[in-house]
Amino acid sequence: MLPIIIEAATNFCLHQIRLPFDFIDGSDKKRTLLAYIDIETTNDGLHRAYIGCDDRLIQMITEIFLGEEDSDEQTLVDMLLETTNMIVGSAKVLAGELYETTITIATPFILPEEESTTLHMDEIKCISVNGGEMTIGLQRL
Repeated sequence: MLPIIIEAATNFCLHQIRLPFDFIDGSDKKRTLLAYIDIETTNDGLHRAYIGCDDRLIQMITEIFLGEEDSDEQTLVDMLLETTNMIVGSAKVLAGELYETTITIATPFILPEEESTTLHMDEIKCISVNGGEMTIGLQRL
C-alpha cells in the first residue's frame, strides 16, 4: 500500500505543485504538521495513512494553491488536510487502475502535536521537496 501512496505523492510534486523532489533517509526532526486518513482495501485490510509536511513545505504548497506568502496556522492546517486528500485520493485511483485493488478512504484529520511524539508507523518514507520535507507513513489498524 505504501508504494502506491508514495507514487501518488511524487505525482503530486511533479504535476500539482511542480517542484523537484528527492527521497531521503530520514527527517531532520523539525516541526511537522501531520494529517491522517483511514484507508480500507479489499485485499489488505484497514490502514491509517499519514502525510506530514514541515513548515517550509506546507507554506510553499499554500503559496502555490492560494497565493499566500505568509499563511496563518489554520490555513496551513487546512492546506495539509487538502494535500492529504489529494494524495490519498490519487492513490485510490492508482490502486484501482494499476493494481486492480479497490480502496475506500475516509475524511482526513490533523494529528495533535502531542500525539505525534508517541506515534508508531509500520512503514515510513521521507521526501525532500525544494528544501522542505514531506513524510509519508502507514500504520496497520
